[in-house]
Amino acid sequence: GSMAAAGAAEVAQALSRPLSCLREPDSGRAARLRALEAIRAEVQERPLSGAVVQEVFGAQLVRPLARCLAGDAAERCRELALQLLCHGLTRGDRPGEALPVLLPALAQRLCPPQGFEPSEELRLGLVQLLGLLLQRCGASMVPYLDDVIRILQVTLLDHYAEVRRESCRCAVACSQAMPEHFHMQSESLIKPLMQTISHQHYRVRVDVIQATGAVIQHGNGKSVDDVLFHLAQRLFDEIPKVRHAVTTVVGEWLLHLRDRYSYFHKLIPLLLGSFSDEIPENMKLAWTYWEKVGLQWEKENEEDLKDKMDFSVSPSHYPKGVTRPGLGCRELVSRNLSKILPGLCHDITDWVESTRIKASQLLHTLLLHAEDHITQHMELLLRTLYQACLDEESEVVKNCVKAAELIGTFVSPKVSLRLITSALEKTSKPSCVMVLTAVIRGSPKEILQPHLADLGNTLSQAGVCQLSEEVFYMEQLLSCVQALIEVCQEDCKEISFQLMKVLVTVMAVPSSQHLKEKVEETMSSLAEVQELDGFLYLYKQHMTQLMEWVSVSCDCWTCYSPEILQLDVIATHSGPVIGEVLSNFILILKTCLQPNKDPQMRLKLFTILSQLLQKASETINSQGLFPSYLETVIKDILAPNLQWHAGRTAAAIRTTAVSCLWALIHCEMLSPKEILKVKDELMSQIVAAMDEDSKITRLMACRIVGVFLKVCGRQFGEGNFTNTYTEVLKRLDDASCDVRLAAAHTLTSWFKCLKDSDVKSTMESHVEFLYQELLVHLDDPDENTRTAVLEVLKEGSVLYPELLVKEIEGVIRKHRTPIYCNQLLHHIQSARESA
Repeated sequence: GSMAAAGAAEVAQALSRPLSCLREPDSGRAARLRALEAIRAEVQERPLSGAVVQEVFGAQLVRPLARCLAGDAAERCRELALQLLCHGLTRGDRPGEALPVLLPALAQRLCPPQGFEPSEELRLGLVQLLGLLLQRCGASMVPYLDDVIRILQVTLLDHYAEVRRESCRCAVACSQAMPEHFHMQSESLIKPLMQTISHQHYRVRVDVIQATGAVIQHGNGKSVDDVLFHLAQRLFDEIPKVRHAVTTVVGEWLLHLRDRYSYFHKLIPLLLGSFSDEIPENMKLAWTYWEKVGLQWEKENEEDLKDKMDFSVSPSHYPKGVTRPGLGCRELVSRNLSKILPGLCHDITDWVESTRIKASQLLHTLLLHAEDHITQHMELLLRTLYQACLDEESEVVKNCVKAAELIGTFVSPKVSLRLITSALEKTSKPSCVMVLTAVIRGSPKEILQPHLADLGNTLSQAGVCQLSEEVFYMEQLLSCVQALIEVCQEDCKEISFQLMKVLVTVMAVPSSQHLKEKVEETMSSLAEVQELDGFLYLYKQHMTQLMEWVSVSCDCWTCYSPEILQLDVIATHSGPVIGEVLSNFILILKTCLQPNKDPQMRLKLFTILSQLLQKASETINSQGLFPSYLETVIKDILAPNLQWHAGRTAAAIRTTAVSCLWALIHCEMLSPKEILKVKDELMSQIVAAMDEDSKITRLMACRIVGVFLKVCGRQFGEGNFTNTYTEVLKRLDDASCDVRLAAAHTLTSWFKCLKDSDVKSTMESHVEFLYQELLVHLDDPDENTRTAVLEVLKEGSVLYPELLVKEIEGVIRKHRTPIYCNQLLHHIQSARESA
């Protein structure tokens, strides 16, 4: 002690001059600077003991240096004073004695109204000095806590980032130095901390988050409410270190905060939110904290959990590749779920995309923990999922679908399916179907089995599967059927017919043509789980039911009835199977093709029939039964629709009816006797059809008459022969080459029939007239037509060769087309000779 006193006295001697210079009010900048340099030489650059430094500082230096620090106009002087003070506080052994002088000086220099240190570096130094005091003086700072807080409230918002960072460290030091008293004041730092938590420098953000952690940990826990929103925002920070800091702070609070039990429901979402962090290290950190929190909670609630610990058997059906969280973690979530869910569900439908993604990831994590406790929150959950599954952001949809699968895993289908199907029957939103599909995918096969019939009936109700023709809705229905088949496998046999109805409905919607292949694949897999050899056998199994289902209201169909499109699928997609239900099919056609029915609808049905007749043996005649319905087809279906009515649609119907008749006659399914029956009923309508506006109708009508002639022309009477040739002859003037050719071929058949007919003798004048007309047509501008007419005349020349020669000679005299005439004469000549 006495040595220290002697050493101090010696130093004091050396300091008396520079100190008196500092005291002089009029001493200039240079003099003050020299004085401070001299002090530094004496105190800082000599190896003095801590005791000596303390003596000199306490007694002589603190006040003049503090005065200089707080008020000297020269920056360099303030800087030297600061350096010397730091030296004294670091080396002296009783730094606390300087507090009454130093803290007011710091406050005066850093806090408005009077003080503002203009130099950034010095402001940083002053805050570092405060940090040094907090570190060295500890609890003896208590009387000055107000000053410290007042300084930090200002410096936490300093323009210089480094000052903010140093202030954060001071806040941490302050909270640790005097926790008991700090508790009363901590809230005053929350506002400035939150004002700087989104600072542009990420290092500042990290320091602020760490400081917030300490301030609340050692201060007032109620402040958690004031910082939650800001911390949650920082989980979206693009800098991984910032997110890491949030996870650490929240993890520490969950373990050590005094009133953590009151804040579990607010903090758990923040910690679990980091499970989806893209940086593995951050994700792992969150899991590590969460496991610790769960175990600690288990220990603290051992009594309460006794029964559960013994019986905590893992569920038999658990998501693949997922580790089941511990009991404490599961209990923590289950007990807080009712407080967490409403806010979370609100976030899932927020307008900010990143919030929705984060919230949807968190929802999945929470449901994984809650297991069967999800049941009591189903209404809110489903409402949210229906909305969120329509999100345009695919990540949100993906997470919500995964969450819905967990409903299938943990919630009894009695509850979940009842709620979803009743929503589906009310609204038919595609998202209801999406959620249903996910629940099915998450469910165990044996648990779904008792509910299959209800599911099949719901999906195949017209109100569900025909309510919307929106493509997206159809895609979802299809996915739902696929999910049922994948999960329930052979159990689907009992709802095979209902699923077929849904698949036919999807295939029939015009907007979902791109789904045709997928529907077919789904039909094939439905066949496969029933050990059927392909989807045609599925049609075979349900064909009668399908026909009855589709035709229930066929008497009231219009062209807008979805049933017409469904009938189209059933009839044309089932290949040969349609040939097994002709009675149903023909009855539908007979009912709907009456002339008083909607013309557009009749047009659609004729198109289906015509399509089937093109390949009759592979479709409607696969069983060889079609001819037995010929009577009905002619009298009730074709005849009424071949009648002439004004209007475009009526003409189009006649065209399809004619094309049906052409296909029927052309496909060689009818015997000559049956064709004769057709001719007797329909000849007059077909002859009339040769005069239609539609080229294709005229063409087919010509061809049909040609077939009638070939098959039964020898039985024609005089009237039939006369009628036929007069109409066909007109077609040689047709605008279309194709029709002219067809007419020529038909006339060739006409001559062939007349040659062997009993009425040949009475037809001479008609034949003569025909010769004259045909010779005129040898002038046709089209080469093919000329050749065809030449063939007709060659065929006809057999009947009355002399007559024809006379007519030809008349033509040659007028010098018309001798080349063809000569060929014809030559032909007649050779025919005579060979005869």
